[in-house]
Amino acid sequence: MANSPDMRASDSDRDRVAAVLREHTAQGRITMDEFNERLEQLYKSKTYGDLAKLTADLPDVDLRHRPAKVAPTPARQSGMHPGMRAAWGAWAMASGINWVIWLIVSLSSGDLVYPWPLWVMGPWGVILLMSTIFGGNQPKSP
Repeated sequence: MANSPDMRASDSDRDRVAAVLREHTAQGRITMDEFNERLEQLYKSKTYGDLAKLTADLPDVDLRHRPAKVAPTPARQSGMHPGMRAAWGAWAMASGINWVIWLIVSLSSGDLVYPWPLWVMGPWGVILLMSTIFGGNQPKSP
């Protein structure tokens, strides 16, 4: 039985049209403002004819055969949690800066100064190493 424009639409019919509108928004055919306006009208719609008016100026979209979204792959997958990689990066940056300061002081004083950067990078590095080895450093899946 064909759907008459005067026949009442169901919630699932409205949800299907909302999905079509989202797809057209994602493809850039309608703006977010237009999407919001049409969505507001969509949930006020009562008949198939009302629903058809919302997509009359848009091409048909087959939601069953949409192109698959390809997840971007990171350039380097170390298996380490991003927060742990950031912590190691901060450690390396701080250690490098401290060694440069130590080198400048040693060169300007004429003798080698006590290697105090070891006291900065040592304990911090041990804590990071233990966290990396024994900590749950895998990202939690939602």
